[in-house]
Amino acid sequence: MAGLFITFEGPDGAGKTTVLSAISEQFKQAHRNDIVVTREPGGNQISEAIRDIILNPKNTQMDVRTEALLYAAARRQHIQETIQPALDAGKVVLCDRFVDSSVAYQGAGREIGENAVYEMNQFATNGLTPDLTIYVDVPSEVGLARIKAHRDVVDRLDAETLSFHKRVRAAYLRLAADHPDRIVTVDATQPVATVIDTATTLIINAIKKHQRIGQE
Repeated sequence: MAGLFITFEGPDGAGKTTVLSAISEQFKQAHRNDIVVTREPGGNQISEAIRDIILNPKNTQMDVRTEALLYAAARRQHIQETIQPALDAGKVVLCDRFVDSSVAYQGAGREIGENAVYEMNQFATNGLTPDLTIYVDVPSEVGLARIKAHRDVVDRLDAETLSFHKRVRAAYLRLAADHPDRIVTVDATQPVATVIDTATTLIINAIKKHQRIGQE
């Protein structure tokens, strides 16, 4: 049976990575050989090298389309080297960000067009779509306040204006409204333990559903 592809999305400061880290530890302890946890941009040597270029705060002259293309390039390598082999092996892939991030951050945040970025990534992904996307949502003001209070290192995207982050969140909310069969929104203003429990339940239910379909 083919694997299960689950992505985590959210605006900066939502706590998405914290939630995914906690969940991945739980699942790895019980299903170490059946779970692959990865991230974007990144997930392998080439994609991580591209990540360093994209997020380096010194790269202030980077063109917005160059940025979008670099994300797509990193994603392509990530799929070929990491994601698709794991899915072909029947594993559950938990991925920190995927195409929705590019649509929200580059398409809306950078204002180069959500549809244009989506179409560009269809070439990069060859149509690969997550089975489930857990969108961890938080108001932009709250997310930026969390970043300021808790992060020692701020990357190029973290340092963007409030209006940029509001455009990103608005795009995420549109995506969630347009794809209710795939994207489930979790309120990240709740205690982090509640967010973790909610996301864990969503993943368990998705795995059970996937197993039932495979047995039919």
